[in-house]
Amino acid sequence: MSIPTPPGPPPSGPAPQPPAGPYVYAEARPYALPPLDAAADRPPTPPRRTGLGAGPIIGIVAGAGVLALMSGVIGGAVGYVVARETLPTSTVTTTTVAGAPSLQPGSIADIAARVQPAVVQLNVEAAAGSGTGSGFVISSDGYIVTNNHVAGPAASGGTIVVAFSDGTKLDGTLVGTNAGYDLAVVKVAGTDLPTVPLGSSEALSVGDAVIAVGSPLGLAGTVTTGIVSALDRPVTAGDGSTETAFINAIQTDAAINPGNSGGPLLNGNGEVVGVNSAIATLGTESGQSGSIGLGFSIPIDTVKRVVDEIIATGSSTTPVIGVSLDMTFGGSGARVEEVTSGSGAEAAGIQAGDTITAIDGTPVEDATGLIVAIRSNAPGDSVTVTVERGGQALDVPVTLGSSSS
Repeated sequence: MSIPTPPGPPPSGPAPQPPAGPYVYAEARPYALPPLDAAADRPPTPPRRTGLGAGPIIGIVAGAGVLALMSGVIGGAVGYVVARETLPTSTVTTTTVAGAPSLQPGSIADIAARVQPAVVQLNVEAAAGSGTGSGFVISSDGYIVTNNHVAGPAASGGTIVVAFSDGTKLDGTLVGTNAGYDLAVVKVAGTDLPTVPLGSSEALSVGDAVIAVGSPLGLAGTVTTGIVSALDRPVTAGDGSTETAFINAIQTDAAINPGNSGGPLLNGNGEVVGVNSAIATLGTESGQSGSIGLGFSIPIDTVKRVVDEIIATGSSTTPVIGVSLDMTFGGSGARVEEVTSGSGAEAAGIQAGDTITAIDGTPVEDATGLIVAIRSNAPGDSVTVTVERGGQALDVPVTLGSSSS
């Protein structure tokens, strides 16, 4: 297919270049009035509108808080990928929607029709304000997965109303959270509720087609498509007022905007492979905001462990190696400042002054990269830690400890 060329001679001089940065990374915060927390990069939010005739919503900056991408500097032009009409064919059966023809198995329309009943909108009222985010039902008796920055504010006497695609609204109860992973579990009273199947993030490859479903800007039932743009992207999320979340993220160019937070990222079989949590924007100073094709999701393999613990106990554990890090170290790797007594690091012989350069053979660029790599595991797991000491590289096995959240 050719793209028509506008009439007239081409402009003289060098071609205009896109801004090189800096980029602003932000949680895909709930769409809110007022926002759940203050942020310098969010303009005044327009009044919440309802109905199809509410008119366009423009000028919304993607998210509150500050999020830093620690795996390298991003610059240059932002590419755009045309979404596919159909995802890879799966083994699912044809879906029939009342009043509509049969949908092609494996198509975006088919997957959307199957998962929409289990994708919910969470309307949170808390002391700090109100907001709208997304979530998805994982059990027929009403357990819902979402982000901590969506549901967590309700922990201090707030309320959660869960809205389903058929118009049903149920009161939600916050079961527990893990701010370090930016995850939360909400429970509604119900039986035989629709659920969405969970897949495996380990099976993902860069270039795989994915679908994001949620309530961006409060627009429930929104479906966007794209691909997996990158894997194992170290991302930190937080605005300084709450515990920082460290995410070994799935990067996608599927459009994710404020309000998508907590919603599912789906593969071509309609299985959840990630929880949408953060986005990147060019910032308000550039005059460009909202989705620019850089969204980040928490891998479902990590989500499963954390959510299972929250459901079972109301809280969850976070793996730790047992060291304090020098956050001002400017070299490659993570410099150990102090070793915790009785920790796995101490048992393995790691010393203050060592520089950790790899985990299980994967290079560690900095302190954030180390924390993210450790949190991709579970307490009790054994990892091979490569340390540099006196100009020599040593590989030592470390059994990870745990801290409660």
